[in-house]
Formats: sequence, C-alpha cells, structure tokens
Amino acid sequence: MIQGKFIDNLPKVYGLYTGGFIVFILLMAIGEQMGMTSKAIGICFVAFTIAIYAIIGYLSRTMQADAYYVAGRQVPTVFNGMATAADWMSGASFVAMAGGIYFKGYGYMALLVGWTGGYVLVASLLAPYLRKFGCYTVPDFVGTRYGGNLARFCAVIVLTVASFTYVTAQINATGTIASVALDIDFKYAVYVGLISILLCSLLGGMRAVTWTQVAQYIVLIIAYLLPVFWISNKLGAGFFPHFMLADEVARIGELEQQFGFVKNSAADLASVPKGLAGITKAHSAVNATPWAFISLAVCMMAGTASLPHVMMRYFTTPSVRAARRSVGWSLFFIFLLYSSAPMLATLSKLSLMDPNLSTGIIGKSIADVQAIDWYQNWNAANLMFISDFNSNGTLELNEFFMGGKAVVLATPEIAGLPYVISGLVAAGGMAAAMSTADGLILAIANALSHDLYYKIIDPKAETAKRLIVARALLVVIGFAGATIAALEIQGILGSVIWAFDFAMSGLFFPLVLGVWWKRANAPGAVAGMVLGLISGTAYLIWVRNGGSGFLGITQLTFGLVGATVSLVSMVLVSLATKEPGAAIQKLVDDTRIPSGKSVLGRQH
Repeated sequence: MIQGKFIDNLPKVYGLYTGGFIVFILLMAIGEQMGMTSKAIGICFVAFTIAIYAIIGYLSRTMQADAYYVAGRQVPTVFNGMATAADWMSGASFVAMAGGIYFKGYGYMALLVGWTGGYVLVASLLAPYLRKFGCYTVPDFVGTRYGGNLARFCAVIVLTVASFTYVTAQINATGTIASVALDIDFKYAVYVGLISILLCSLLGGMRAVTWTQVAQYIVLIIAYLLPVFWISNKLGAGFFPHFMLADEVARIGELEQQFGFVKNSAADLASVPKGLAGITKAHSAVNATPWAFISLAVCMMAGTASLPHVMMRYFTTPSVRAARRSVGWSLFFIFLLYSSAPMLATLSKLSLMDPNLSTGIIGKSIADVQAIDWYQNWNAANLMFISDFNSNGTLELNEFFMGGKAVVLATPEIAGLPYVISGLVAAGGMAAAMSTADGLILAIANALSHDLYYKIIDPKAETAKRLIVARALLVVIGFAGATIAALEIQGILGSVIWAFDFAMSGLFFPLVLGVWWKRANAPGAVAGMVLGLISGTAYLIWVRNGGSGFLGITQLTFGLVGATVSLVSMVLVSLATKEPGAAIQKLVDDTRIPSGKSVLGRQH
C-alpha cells in the first residue's frame, strides 16, 4: 500500500492514522455501552495516543545534525502548517482560552486577535527571511547577523526565559489532564506528562517533533470540534454554531439579567478553593477599556513574532517560498480551533444557566445539584465548588465556582454527552499541551546545545557529542519545568501571556531590525535584548508586588515597557557606535531576497 520514502507518502500515512483514530473512538464508544468505566476509558485514550506519539518519535530517531535541528529542511508546506498549528495551539489555547472567555467575557478575544495578527507579522517581517538566512535556531540568526558570541549568548538567555515560562504552563496543562484522566495527584501527574513529552522528542529532535505534532494536531482538532458541534446541536443552536453565536450570546445576556450579578463578600470567597472562580462579568463584556484590549492584543502580536519555537518551525521547510506558504496553512489550521473557542465558552455557560435545558443548574436546589454525578466528579478533582452563602437552599449565580480548565474538560459531561467524548477531549488537551511543550523544550535545548555549547564552548565538538548534549539538556530542562509547574505559581493562561511579554521585551526588535535595518549592530542588539528584558521583568515584579503601574500597563502587558526600552536603546546605541562591516550588510541584503540558496548554506 505504501511504497517509497516516508516523506513521499505523508497523505497516505496520516490518512490511515486518522482513520485508525476514528475507529479507536468508535471502539471506546462501544466499550462504554458495554459497561466500560469512565476511568478505564480515560486511561485508554491517554495511553493510546501517547503510545502512538512515542512510536512516531522512536521511528524518527536520527544522529544527523541537520535532521535533529531542522528536520532536514524537507517538511512539506501543508504538513508544516499542521505541525506549526499544533506547536502553537498549546494547553492554554485548548484548555484555558474558552475558560478565560467564560469568566472574563469577550475581553479575552484580545488574545485571539493578537495571536492571529501575530502571524501577519511573522509572514511579512520574519519567517521567509529567517528561512533564507538558513539558521538552525533564533540565537543562531542573532549571533551570525550581529557577529560575536555576546549577542548570541544574550539571545540564548532571552529565549530560555521566555520559553521556560511557557513550557511550565504546558506541563501544568498536561499534568492537569493526566491527573483527571488517570485519577492521580497533580504533583505526580506533571511528571507523567513530562515523560510523555520526552518520549516524542528525545531521540529524533525536530524531525521527531514535527511528525508527532502533525499526529497531535489531528487528535486535538477532532477533540475540540466534535464536542462543539455535538453540544450545539443538542442545545438547539444548530449543527454549525458559529453562525448562531450572536443569538446565543444575546440569550445569555437575558439570563444574566434574570439571575443578576451579586458580588461575594471577602468572607464568602475565603471559603472557595484556590484557583476556582465564579461568573462576575457579563458574557458580552470587553475588558475594562479599549486600551486594555488593544494593549493585550499588541503584546500578543509582537510576542507571537518573537517566540523561538514558532520561528523554528519555518526553518524546516524546503525553501523560502514554502516557508511563506506554511504561514498561510498555519493560520488556516489555527483558525479551525480559535473560531470555535468563543462558541464553546458560550455553550458551556448556556448549558449551566438556561432553566429550559435539562442541564441547567442555576435556580435549582443545591442539594439536587450536589447529587449530580458530573458535579461530584469535578468537585473531587478540585475544579468545581458550590456553597449556599445565603442559606436559602437554591443555587444562585454567585454560588457556583469552577476552574477555568474545567470549561473545556467538563462541558461534554455537563451537556450529557457520552463519556467517550470526555476521554477524547482529555486526549486532545494532552496533544495540545504536549505538542507545544515538545517545541519549547526543544527550542531551549537546541539553543543551549548549538549556540552555547557548540558555537561558544566547544566549536570542534563532533555531531554525535553535540546531539548527546542536546538530549541531556532536553531531560534536564523538562524535569526543571515539571518541578516548577508542580508549584502552580501562576495559572496556565497567565504564564503563557508572560512568556509572550518576555519574548517581546527581549527579541522582537533585535529580530525585526536585524532583517530590516542594516545599521543595527552588535552593541545595539545586546543593549536591546538586555535592557528590554531587564526593564520588562522589573516592571512585572513591581506591578505584581503592589505597584500602581502607569499608562494602564498591567502585569499581562509588561512587554510594552520592555519592547519600548529595547527599541530605544537598540537604535541609540547602534547610532552611537560603529556601523556593521560590508560583509554583514551584504548578508542582510542577501537575506531580504526571497529567491536563491540559503545565505549560510550548511555552515553550522
């Protein structure tokens, strides 16, 4: 059936994989009807998908540097688009995005606007040109473009800070899902998630990560869209709910007016478990001011164009043209999920609030709600809580609390769908978190092994030794990330936003000006990266510790401070110091020409 090289049979391979996964879902559905327990279904979904990813990772093993770092630069555009989408749509996108909209209203659409708009910047300013440059990593571009190891080292530091912040959020999401699906403590579940992540990437690097990410995208998009369409049809919103979104939001507005928003006292909230929240804002609300929306969107846009694990995906394409086309495919595959997140949040809230639906709980007896199986399950998982604050025995809107993670994970069960769908959603969430964590850990390990160890410490190291160092770093970074994630210092979505701000603060302008301003030099780039990262971090610490901030810039938008300082310092220092030599300026000119061979060739 399949002849020739793997790369030549990708449609057949992944077509068979998709068909096999659908058959597995049907088998689980049959098993549920025959009495298979929910725990067994959850374990089967998680175990089956992880086993597939591990097999792909093993079969993709390599000892070639080009294959390990950039997948041999032969990933076709459509499949690179799928891999990029999986890399991009993290646990935050899958698990936390709908939850953010559920609790905070449509102000969280700023994230979707920013993340999508960021790909416009990637396509127009960076991706094709970095691919033309021919580097292995983002610090590889910075070090070669600006010359000298100091700029390279600074880029490694910024990359590590941003990516490590991001990866802890993904391991957190993986641990959350594993703890629910496998019924184990979260502190142990994060390490289960980590081992699953390492199985995908340890032996094959970028080649293994690419092909597992394609498989993971197929799982996560099926897991996200199927419940949305099913729930929508069941609740009477139509099979394609996206066309009915405005009507459903209006219905929720009516219900919010009916039930009212009652603020809870400090004493009431003190009894609510950490991490859970109630509905305090209208569903159609946009966060505070237009500036809050715009500033968050801008940070997400610039952060998207600065994140190293995203840019690395475009180093794997066969050509500059393919890199540009990959961005378009990435946007398409990302849109399939992002356009559905607002609908899922809407359906989740509607299923709980509408008294005309069998699933509605607001206004019903608290004792009856507490007796419902899905409430007991998610309360035991510390993701739901009810308290009769006014002692009237009736569940009010302000007496029901839920974790943001539960909006996606629990809604299928709340809506009365078969448990097999909940198992599918858990597998999808795992796929989303694992795919992004794979890319992030690989980005850090590759930067440390290639740009720090090979380029600075031991330039004569043989390929085998370089790859051993890279794999050892994968393990070390992964376990460090899992340890931090287990502490739950910050929520999933908050950590992700911080990562974007860190990347924006230190890398956005050194990357953009590195392509589009020939006068930019090494001292300017170093100043931009160092001062940008320091100023952004200092502002975050100040605001998080009670500082009032300024100009409406919050702990979620501190990248505006860092990027501004980075731009000003980079321009001033570059103008005040010697301009780059003729060789560097020619290199920049060659980079801007889309056609032709890579500027660096295979000089790594």
